[in-house]
Amino acid sequence: MTTQTAFWDKAAPKYAKSPIRDTAAYEQSLERTRSYLRPTDRLLEFGCGTGSTALLLSDCVANITATDISPGMIDIARTKATDQGIDNVAFWTQTAEGDFARETPYDVVMALNLLHLIEDLDGALANIRAQTAEGGLFISKTVCMGEMASVWKLVLPIMQFFGKAPFVRFMKIQELEQAIEGAGYKIIETGNYPVKPPSRYIVARKL
Repeated sequence: MTTQTAFWDKAAPKYAKSPIRDTAAYEQSLERTRSYLRPTDRLLEFGCGTGSTALLLSDCVANITATDISPGMIDIARTKATDQGIDNVAFWTQTAEGDFARETPYDVVMALNLLHLIEDLDGALANIRAQTAEGGLFISKTVCMGEMASVWKLVLPIMQFFGKAPFVRFMKIQELEQAIEGAGYKIIETGNYPVKPPSRYIVARKL
């Protein structure tokens, strides 16, 4: 078990009970995502956590494969799907960097609040692109803490040393968008939901 997996497994029960910090920003990004989804779409989500967003979007698409690095998160997500009677969402333990073999790529690949938590960002984006169908969409939302003069740059390493925080990449918006475009996508929509710290919402089409 990796350090990242262990951290999120330990955090899973508390994470599942935590309320959304900014409901308005969450609903706004959810609304924008729904506008791109079609009833025939097959959607793959990396970093699904306890599955809340995948379950909310389940009525917009044909099916969803939702993945997370944490088996603890996935166990909770599966229970929620059963309790809600939702059967077109499959939850699996998987990283965004690892191989995810499938003969037919997905119409939409999604990574919400994930990219800033990945050490091998280029590797993850390459894998995400490989799972996206030609002309398909990649929808992401990423906290860009590099845009702020933050005390977290000093505090976070201490918290990580004691196992109280995961890896976090301090990215700027331009850096994030360049990485996504460099992976072979054309950005077609952006927004900050919320504005501070900026959570950059990006919809990009595979070239």
